[in-house]
Amino acid sequence: MFKTYQLYIAKIFFKNLFLISLVFLGLSFILNFFEELKFFENYDVGIKYPVLLTFLNSPSILFELFPFIFLISVKFFYIHLNERNEIEIFKNHGVDNFSVLSLLSFCTIICGAFVLLVFYTFSSNLKSHYLNLKNKFSSENEYLAVVNENGLWIKEEIDGSSNIIHAKKFNKNNIEDITITQSTLLTDKINIITAKNADISTKIWSLENVKIVDKLSDKKYKKLNYISSFDGEIISNLFSNLNSLNVYQLNILLSNYSKIGYSTTDVNVHLNKLYSLPIFYLLMTILGLLIMMKFTFIKTKFFTIIVGVSVSVFVYYINYFSSLFGSNETIPILLSIWLPHLILFLICILGGLRINES
Repeated sequence: MFKTYQLYIAKIFFKNLFLISLVFLGLSFILNFFEELKFFENYDVGIKYPVLLTFLNSPSILFELFPFIFLISVKFFYIHLNERNEIEIFKNHGVDNFSVLSLLSFCTIICGAFVLLVFYTFSSNLKSHYLNLKNKFSSENEYLAVVNENGLWIKEEIDGSSNIIHAKKFNKNNIEDITITQSTLLTDKINIITAKNADISTKIWSLENVKIVDKLSDKKYKKLNYISSFDGEIISNLFSNLNSLNVYQLNILLSNYSKIGYSTTDVNVHLNKLYSLPIFYLLMTILGLLIMMKFTFIKTKFFTIIVGVSVSVFVYYINYFSSLFGSNETIPILLSIWLPHLILFLICILGGLRINES
């Protein structure tokens, strides 16, 4: 059973975490709202769509900020106790700094699991609705592209023709085993084009070993150009927003990418980032508490925010550049994600060993 002081400490920590999260959510909402207003400046939609899209996108933005929310929350938690001399009261009753740190670490792990399993699923679903709704206002909304276990599927409308494209293999600027079903909207004429492979580095695809079948003829070509709305870069970017997929959907996407020969690097990087988040939150909580206990001059909320932002920026860029090396496959993916955490872990260990000397 939890003791009275443990419940009190957990209550103060969760209260600060909740309030800081609300502040960041409000800031995210305001900044994103102005961005949506700019997007809709050429559309006569009133205020409804900017507000709706901001509401759908804000939780996803908040999710990205949680590591720094934990860092700042534990700083405000410490200030709350220190202003009331409760740190000294705890020490006088046998509750040392390590006990407080252990309890906060337990609370953070519980919160981290909740954020990953519940909040991320919620925010990714809203993000998916956000992207689908915003796509309705895109000038390229006449096409659709998906990847599943059967390969790459594209639907596009070009010059009065509705085309459904299927490729069993997709790798950057090349696709293989292609079938294009063309139906003319006015004449109901249907052509089926098959090709062994195609270079899609531009929107003028270069098909090889082509066969065209219609009701009257059966023609073969060694090479044939096909004009599309897509190129390899556009197709890749369509699947780049992984924040709109929950963990289960990401694992399915990873499997589908493997089956069609498409690079799984980005999905692996994103999944490893998600799996490491509870540990990341824990390290940021420990780091925040150690800073407050070791640097005793940080007593005001103003300096707390300044130091919190400075540390957050430093940690962010370490993570960013490390994951960038993983995405470029310069270093192994696991190393790119976990190396910054290992560095933070060593810093926390060095500080934690002497935490009771504060």
